[in-house]
Amino acid sequence: MTDEHAHKSSPPHIGATVLDTALNRVGRVMGAEGPYLQLRPLGGGLEWDVAPADLHPLTGAELLSALVAEANARSRRALGHGPPPAT
Repeated sequence: MTDEHAHKSSPPHIGATVLDTALNRVGRVMGAEGPYLQLRPLGGGLEWDVAPADLHPLTGAELLSALVAEANARSRRALGHGPPPAT
C-alpha cells in the first residue's frame, strides 16, 4: 500500500487543510458530526459539512497556493476591493 492510499483511507486530522472536491473549496478540518467532517474557509467564516469521500488532501504546493490566494483576498478586502469573505 502506498502512502497515498494509506492517507486516503484515514480521515484527515483536525486542523488539516483539504479540498472539498464536491464544491471545489479549500477548508480547514474543524471537527466531525456523524458521518461528515466540518470544514471552515481559510479566511474564516461559516463551516460546512462534507463527506470524507469528497475530500482531497492538499500537496505542499496546493496548500501554499491556497494560502497565498487567501492572503491576496484579505489584502484586497482591506483596500476596499473585492467581495467580502465567503460565509
